[in-house]
Amino acid sequence: MTEIKITGEQSPAFDQILTPAALEFVATLHRQFNPRRQELLQRRAERQVRLDNGELPDFLPETANVRAAAWQVAPTPSDLQQRWAEITGPVDRKMMINALNSGADVFMADCEDAFSPIWTQVVEGQINLRDAVRHEITFENPDGRRYTLNDTPAVLLVRPRGWHLVEKHVLVDGAPVSASLFDFGLYFFHNAQELLDRGSGPYFYLPKLESHLEARLWNDVFNSAQDALNIPRGTIRATVLIETILAAFEIEEILYELRDHSGGCNAGRWDYIFSAIKKFSGREDFMLPDRAQVTMTVPFMRAYTELLVRTCHKRGAHAIGGMAAFIPSRRDPQVNEVALAKVREDKEREVNDGFDGTWVAHPDLVPVARAIFEQKLDGKSNQKDRLREDVQVSAADLVNIPVPGGQITEEGIRSNVSVGLQYLNAWLDGNGAAAIFNLMEDVATAEISRAQLWQWLHHHAKLADGRTFDTGLYTQIRDEELAKLGGRDAAHYAQAVEILDKLVLADEFVEFLTFITYDYLN
Repeated sequence: MTEIKITGEQSPAFDQILTPAALEFVATLHRQFNPRRQELLQRRAERQVRLDNGELPDFLPETANVRAAAWQVAPTPSDLQQRWAEITGPVDRKMMINALNSGADVFMADCEDAFSPIWTQVVEGQINLRDAVRHEITFENPDGRRYTLNDTPAVLLVRPRGWHLVEKHVLVDGAPVSASLFDFGLYFFHNAQELLDRGSGPYFYLPKLESHLEARLWNDVFNSAQDALNIPRGTIRATVLIETILAAFEIEEILYELRDHSGGCNAGRWDYIFSAIKKFSGREDFMLPDRAQVTMTVPFMRAYTELLVRTCHKRGAHAIGGMAAFIPSRRDPQVNEVALAKVREDKEREVNDGFDGTWVAHPDLVPVARAIFEQKLDGKSNQKDRLREDVQVSAADLVNIPVPGGQITEEGIRSNVSVGLQYLNAWLDGNGAAAIFNLMEDVATAEISRAQLWQWLHHHAKLADGRTFDTGLYTQIRDEELAKLGGRDAAHYAQAVEILDKLVLADEFVEFLTFITYDYLN
């Protein structure tokens, strides 16, 4: 233990999770796999340089044999066969209970985009996960209301942080531990056998992968972790979020690398849009219009989701649809009526395309989404037998980024500025899932907002009214939107505007906003 150091706050409650054995387990994984993690991150950077120089991604010629071969992923565990409605949210104790009790088939407990990684919250989240696995999680509201699990909670999946992040409060051999390995390792160490004893298993969502080599790294981590705890290989199941535009070119290879541990793939729509902006941020011809105009039916989004369904079903894997982020209003039935119609339309499109289930952000949307899949599937747990052989997607289709009729407007700029400021303020306050304009916003949507502002500003974008988006217009709109929120002296807005300016006005595109914001926490 002399080479493992915790620099964050410690308490007797934390000792239950940060045990010597658990920390040694995490440190062993880190020492074994962190060099490869760093090599793969360097590979990302090198790939970005080539994209900046005009290269376009393509399907990999060196893995053509994998795409041509006949193989299937491992059979799906019984409790993951039906995934009609999945709800997501942070590892906050009360929110976890509500999500697990929501009637959803799956709850994805999010240690990543819907989570602000304040150190105390990181460890408390692991305590909450442990208690949820054992059905011992409870919460006492200040008004006396008590929250407990019902008899049929949703199946629990956990999303650790991405390969690009570190947990700065735990040092292994003097360097910060990989946040991915920290989140995964603690949860697996404390809960894998307990989950098996209860007839389930350690199930995960994997974020931000950009290549099959990154999936291979996860698969090797899984094998090493299972061997270390005498858990049979193949026990873990991991659903991969296809939420980067580069991963869309390697869906088959990603499934192949994880074939013994695969739980399928998910269409992570918001991060996918962010990835398209980020990877082609240097190209003026790849600028997207206002975020509201980038729907799931625009060419590049349509191509990616249809390819995802075809590929997953070809290999016997689940295909899970994207997030419905709407939060029903308690005061405005008209807002609900319009928004719920759009949610139904979105989910009906997904089920008709062949998806086996979908995501929602709020418990009130669970019955809406679930009913659509239940009716369409007519007694079947999934529709993996729909092979979608009619779908033919080319590399050019996946990078057909321009949106027909798309425009950049002052309203779109204002929306991005306001959402960016409000989300950063919430994140700095410890809330990674923030309700903004009747939508549940997380890091991914904040990333879209600031990325569009940077790209539009960098390329002197023309607005629909003929004006050029320049620094002066950004500053004017930023100050006006900030004033509506109470100004710099309100809450954390002084820091929020400082961060937004760093992201938007930087000469070079900042790869992830969390690279900057993490230094403001703790």
